[in-house]
Amino acid sequence: MDLCLFASADAAEESARIPMERGQGGVWQAFLAEARPGQLYGYRADGPFAPEEGQRFNPAKLLLDPYARALTGSFTWNDALLGYTRDHLRTDLSRDHRDSAGFMPKCRVIDPTFPWDDDQPPAVPWDRTVIYEAHVRGLTRTHPRVPEMLRGRYLGIASEPVVEHLVKLGITAIELLPVHAFMTDGILVERGLTNYWGYQSLGFFAPEARYASGSEGEQVTEFRQMVRALHRAGIEVILDVVYNHTAEGNQLGPTVSFRGLDNSAYYRLVPEHRRYYQDFTGCGNTLDVTQPAVLDLILDSLRYWVEGMHVDGFRFDLAPVLGRGAPRFNPHAELFRRIAADPVLARVKLIAEPWDVGDGGWQQGNFPAGWAEWNGWYRDSVRKMWRGDRGSLGDAATRLIGSPDLFSPHERGPLASVNFVTCHDGFSLQDLVSYERKQNLANGEENRDGTNDNHSSGWGAEGPTADAEIVALRDRLRRNFLATLAFSQGVPMLSQGDELGHTQGGNNNAYCQDNATSWVNWEIAPREADLLAFVRHVLALRRQHAALRRRTYFRASRPEEGATDLQWLRADGREMAAADWSDPAARVLAMMIRGEPDGASPTGGATFLLLLNPDVASHFVHLPRLPRAGSWVEMVNTARSGERLVSSDGLNLVAHSLILLRHGPAR
Repeated sequence: MDLCLFASADAAEESARIPMERGQGGVWQAFLAEARPGQLYGYRADGPFAPEEGQRFNPAKLLLDPYARALTGSFTWNDALLGYTRDHLRTDLSRDHRDSAGFMPKCRVIDPTFPWDDDQPPAVPWDRTVIYEAHVRGLTRTHPRVPEMLRGRYLGIASEPVVEHLVKLGITAIELLPVHAFMTDGILVERGLTNYWGYQSLGFFAPEARYASGSEGEQVTEFRQMVRALHRAGIEVILDVVYNHTAEGNQLGPTVSFRGLDNSAYYRLVPEHRRYYQDFTGCGNTLDVTQPAVLDLILDSLRYWVEGMHVDGFRFDLAPVLGRGAPRFNPHAELFRRIAADPVLARVKLIAEPWDVGDGGWQQGNFPAGWAEWNGWYRDSVRKMWRGDRGSLGDAATRLIGSPDLFSPHERGPLASVNFVTCHDGFSLQDLVSYERKQNLANGEENRDGTNDNHSSGWGAEGPTADAEIVALRDRLRRNFLATLAFSQGVPMLSQGDELGHTQGGNNNAYCQDNATSWVNWEIAPREADLLAFVRHVLALRRQHAALRRRTYFRASRPEEGATDLQWLRADGREMAAADWSDPAARVLAMMIRGEPDGASPTGGATFLLLLNPDVASHFVHLPRLPRAGSWVEMVNTARSGERLVSSDGLNLVAHSLILLRHGPAR
């Protein structure tokens, strides 16, 4: 092992090469007394190049330090990054001797100090959490009130207009797409595209440098400034982290870090053919969480981002990989146990994306207590319901009450469910109601990429239209989705720009589109201003009424009142029977939440009635008579604006609409 020092980020040769010594426990080390913040470095590792035995050492390749706090410079795609010589006979089996240093970024020693002042984590309880999934660059790239040099940067998110927008919206946590240093795949470079989303991590301690606005090495400081500004506004910072694979890909990928340091210690290799990688991620390789070095790396990285960068939680990409032993998923895996026992990590928010592409990859509901999960069942069920799919009401009802079928068997409550209708991966909300088919030709894969299973509709047209009736219907459906999300039990998550009518032109896999396709459009037309006001309103109602954000599942009964705290009603006002749920003709869903919920926030004994009509026809709904005196007030109606007192014993529920009513003392 050699420690290599560099005078500049684009240097092709090191200014010094310092041999390292192998010490106790097989740890290589070197002490450099004159090292100061700003020093650039990397490693070289020599050893057997025996791919068929799982070993791929190559001292000609400069390697990034997995623990580097910052990277300077960028990758320049060149065959010199490959550890092997391209050969149609031997492919990856012969070692390449070209030096890769001139095509590599360099690790940078940082100044660890930062004036955090009185920064404190907001520590927002789960029942009050509203998540906003965002991309550092895409959220602010076109914002007219953000200074030009800050747009698309960490400090753009920290700017006053963006923080103000999030606060007014009712957001309590921003979930950032990957900010760990990452690289762009060679095939994207050849197409003139880029890895926009960032799911090709290489530096699990290093914030991505392209999101910094200052001079070289400022990304650490500016990331901390962003966190501090958001905390002062009461907003938590959650990072989308990718510990399941790295950007080195399969056996034909580049050698830039882990592969050259110790291929078999970091990656899961096929036992019978160690030249090849087990791939539970769809990205060519899988980090091996059964290895001590990988476990320590992940835990050290997580602790660093909490203690050194003050983040408040993590969303784990393809999280079943982290619990895979040999090779099935284990909810009691060593990594999960160590996180639960860690005094730093046990107190932050932990969110799993509960699926990967391995055997038994769908693990929704199976993560340990203390974890929340992205709820893919919620997304699909709500989409199918509002599209009007026959037989979808029963499953949608289960999602509205927090998916007890998924989480209750494991003694977890509704707050384990992170509910979402859209996210970065798939259609935006505007596109969900505007396209039946994906439009991904710009990605260069002949529209083969991205899912075909969108549960979407254009409602009479495909894409933009001047038809006023279709536009009005699409607007109502957007409100339906957003109100459903706000009034469902669980933790709501919005995708950036949905509150502003953001469109990706039908692209449902914009991972490589660093352009107007992905950037939020901040030119707010009157229609979008109305939508923004609506989102603020429904999230404010959720915040004000604990009945809409319970900490526990609905109780089976309340004997003291002779009634249930949750009732499902038919349009005629009668309680749903078992046969009603299987009736394909059933088109209206009426959910009544009775009395005071389990939370500490008083509701004055108010009862809420949520009415949903995904049918193409309007329905008259009879309102239930309650033993307590009071009146029904229409608080939300996606077919019209404003609150109103309901003076009759029923109301008309317009086609494709939602109404929320509150029953309480007459005003």
